[in-house]
Amino acid sequence: MSNEVLEAVRGLLPKIAERARTVDEKGRIPAASVRELTEAGVFRMLQPVKRGGMEADPLSFYRVVREIAGACGSTGWVAAVLGVHSWHLALFPEEAQNEVWAKSHDTLVASSYAPLGRLTPVDGGYELSGRWGFASGCEFASWMLLGGLVVGEQGRPVDFITVLVPKSDYEIQRVWDTTGLRGTASDDISVERAFIPQHRVVRNYDQAQLRAPGCRINTGPLYRIPFGTIFTTTVASAVIGVVAGCYDFYVGAMRDRIRLSLGGGRFVDDQFAQVAVARSASELDAAVLQIERNLRELYEHAVRNEEIPMELRLRARRDQVRGVERATEAVDRLFKTAGGNSLRRGNIIERAWRDAHSGSIHVANDPERALALYGRGEFGLTIEDNLV
Repeated sequence: MSNEVLEAVRGLLPKIAERARTVDEKGRIPAASVRELTEAGVFRMLQPVKRGGMEADPLSFYRVVREIAGACGSTGWVAAVLGVHSWHLALFPEEAQNEVWAKSHDTLVASSYAPLGRLTPVDGGYELSGRWGFASGCEFASWMLLGGLVVGEQGRPVDFITVLVPKSDYEIQRVWDTTGLRGTASDDISVERAFIPQHRVVRNYDQAQLRAPGCRINTGPLYRIPFGTIFTTTVASAVIGVVAGCYDFYVGAMRDRIRLSLGGGRFVDDQFAQVAVARSASELDAAVLQIERNLRELYEHAVRNEEIPMELRLRARRDQVRGVERATEAVDRLFKTAGGNSLRRGNIIERAWRDAHSGSIHVANDPERALALYGRGEFGLTIEDNLV
């Protein structure tokens, strides 16, 4: 089934690429694109079979994300994050899953995981207030996954949790105006004193320990992989896909280019250009190969129902952030060697350069933090982080 999704998506790529400039200019993905991706099954790839999903190998999902992002960075980013939320929702209690998927298996969920919400315990759950940013694709969602801190009696944080909030309890604040990933419409979300019942809550610590309540219901191997791998690889795959699409365009466009400076001549005969292509291709290959190797090993552990070693979890984070670094280094090289024409607004190389760099600053793609965690692990120090 996942191969069928990939083939269906490839049939959509010409339309997605054709819309990419307008998406960037208007700051919105058209509803038609989301509808087409929904019909192709993209958002159900990581969804439980019992909820109308496919429970696909996550590698299949990441390949789909890369191809979409290669045609349009903003569309690929939104497809990635909306698609991964079907996986995250499967970790919630059964009652929460019933609420979201009872009417339609195609219901979409957006997120803003930063712990910016204030949660006060009340009878049966919590009262939530707060404002969150960077909620990519929120206009297409009916529910939000929001991060928050539980506040104790003395007003101090006592727990970090993620809550599920219906559209009726939040407002979208149209504020998105950025350098890159402009079409993701990653607007702000505000909530004022909404009641969150206990069944719409997952503790981030339980999630990191692979004992979220939904794991007792959804027992397949897909749901025995850490959030710190699944989510971070999702946003990394979008960035790598953007640069892979840029690379393909660059190679095709430069084949027939005649230099107007530096002595003229065909661009493809320039040894420096040949080296730039080789380096960029190698960086992209390394990014994909390492990420796929790690995910394959993680998934095999989950299939055998074996504990996933911390060494592997740390290696997956290490190579995920390095994959993003490699991709941004590659797009920098392509942008620089493409010449002055790459500066023009609307140029595919220019847009990819902006989108890749914008995606690279997501907290999950921060290399220094993730690499430091890997180093701590190598030195035998304690690791405490929810993104591992």
